[in-house]
Amino acid sequence: MNRRILIAAMLIAPLAACNSRGPVNVAADDDSAWYIGSMPDKPYDVPLVDKSRLDPKYRRQIVRYGGPEKPGTIVVDIDKRQLALVQEDGTAVQYGVGVGKLGFSWKGEARVGRKGVWPDWSPTTTMVSLNPDLPRTRKGGLDNPLGARALYLYQGNRDILFRIHGTNEPWSIGEQLSSGCVRMLNEDIVDLYERVPVGTTVLIKRNGKYRV
Repeated sequence: MNRRILIAAMLIAPLAACNSRGPVNVAADDDSAWYIGSMPDKPYDVPLVDKSRLDPKYRRQIVRYGGPEKPGTIVVDIDKRQLALVQEDGTAVQYGVGVGKLGFSWKGEARVGRKGVWPDWSPTTTMVSLNPDLPRTRKGGLDNPLGARALYLYQGNRDILFRIHGTNEPWSIGEQLSSGCVRMLNEDIVDLYERVPVGTTVLIKRNGKYRV
């Protein structure tokens, strides 16, 4: 199966809780037009996205940061579709993200409980109950919905089943399409992955609030 057919199939019948549900409002039929090369990585090279296709506010950049969060904190603003990693000098590294569609996004405080490189994907129990034909696992790779890296969010010792992860759907950055996870360009999640350790605090807010 070629990549274009595979992408179309994924949009119709998503394989992961973090994949888009329903049609995307950006044409995905010319997938190759989004990519301009690759970045060396193991065991796969990371496809690099043509940033001119993104709204400038969703491109990785250093911004001034005046929030109360301490340096080293990850702050996700669902409404703005932006993730900020707070720095020591009053700035933040800001990235564009894709978020869950209305009613699917989680908000609150968590921590990075573990990290994964080209992670495998497995469906949740709920997903299997809704679709018993789902594969029980999918190996990491270029067409895996979790992309090149994943940060697994925990509260205490409990995996809350939400992730910050890469995506093979770059047109979804800045959109509200997923089933809840926070998705980033693969090259951006690789950058964030290298900057944050396990234990990093993650705050995900909507309407300016972290609490339900």
